[in-house]
Amino acid sequence: MFRQVAPLSTIVALRFFGLFIVLPTISIYAMSLPGSSTTIVGMVIGGYALTQMLFQIPFGAMSDKIGRKTTITIGLLVFATGSVVSAVATDIDMLIAGRLLQGAGAIGAVVTAMISDLVVEHKRTKAMAIMGGMIAGSFALAMIIGPVVGASYGIDTLFYITAILSLVSIVLLYTIVPNPPKTIHDYHEKATLLPLLFDKNLFKMNMTNMLQKGLMTFVFMISPIIMIQNYGWDKMELVYLYLPAMLAGVLAMAPASIIAEKRGKYKEVLIIGVLFFGFAFGFFGFVATEEFFIGGVVLFFIGFNMHEPIMQSVAVKFSKTYQKGLSLGIFNSFGYLGTFVGGVLGGYLYDSIGLQSLSVVVVVVSVLWLAMIASLTNPKKLQTIYVKNSDIDRSNLDRLNYSTMPIQEWYENNTEQMIIVKFYDDKTDEQTIKEAITL
Repeated sequence: MFRQVAPLSTIVALRFFGLFIVLPTISIYAMSLPGSSTTIVGMVIGGYALTQMLFQIPFGAMSDKIGRKTTITIGLLVFATGSVVSAVATDIDMLIAGRLLQGAGAIGAVVTAMISDLVVEHKRTKAMAIMGGMIAGSFALAMIIGPVVGASYGIDTLFYITAILSLVSIVLLYTIVPNPPKTIHDYHEKATLLPLLFDKNLFKMNMTNMLQKGLMTFVFMISPIIMIQNYGWDKMELVYLYLPAMLAGVLAMAPASIIAEKRGKYKEVLIIGVLFFGFAFGFFGFVATEEFFIGGVVLFFIGFNMHEPIMQSVAVKFSKTYQKGLSLGIFNSFGYLGTFVGGVLGGYLYDSIGLQSLSVVVVVVSVLWLAMIASLTNPKKLQTIYVKNSDIDRSNLDRLNYSTMPIQEWYENNTEQMIIVKFYDDKTDEQTIKEAITL
């Protein structure tokens, strides 16, 4: 599995490294430009998420039709172009335009769909954890390099690095990433938007992604401003804020993934992560000391990294095979909507009502969020079995009927010559399904 996931995860990590490397200094840089305000800085940080939100669904649907690799290539080229525009920007408007163009290269859903294509169902959480771990590593590295390079050589250099890494990723895509297997599913209908939008479990995961990404953007926006303006830190010193926070998050990621995957405690891990968010904002708003603010940032990233490897895996569990690209496109669109709102609305509210009142709002939202996750169907109930074609009586496949057998879907992996069946283990069992279709 690692050989399948690592190459694609490397590409994702390089792309996120390009995004993360500008985060420690971009708010300070944008604030130095004429006409800037905290709200405009929020637009600079979260603006790329607006176009990410708009293009995730088209890119995801396109990948279902023309293939994952071709779609990823298009997205990386658009992202590289936006990085160059940002690098040569001479005013705040051009910088915002470059960030919007960066966001138009919306390949997040496509990459996740491709990983789910390459990895069998019961190993997807682990695969997402590998990808999440590499993203977290790229984040930690970016938090070290970004402040140093940005302060020494300027933010334009950071954007040029981002563009170069995008082009390197295209080379890696065609040299080390394996092609996904060909699958044949039993559906004749097309994947459509509205049923996926109103699926109760997918909607709850979409909202979780939106809230999580929105809070992340807000934390990134306010933390350098507060540390520099309130506590007298230098830009070069921000590494001492982000690095320990991210290391704590990385250490929390593996246990959270194991508890979710091995013990089926997906909901519990999501709930614990939200509790960390609530406590973090409690520290931000009600204990106005440097030490507690840093502690709040650490708590936030522990919760964030507990969520990150789990959420996409859970969203995929609730999606059917022929819907994965579109479903994950919707999922990522909600996430980027959160990023945009967290930057723009967060900046506006921070200016208008202050950090303490805003923290109260976040704590209340966290309580409502916990209630929503508590009502989520436990993903553990969805199990998957794999049956070799040589063991199957194909005349019995019509027994896999949704009206008579409690299964979510079944499909054929033509590359690996097997039938895959996803079923609800509280309503049937593996033996019953195998007896129905095997020789």
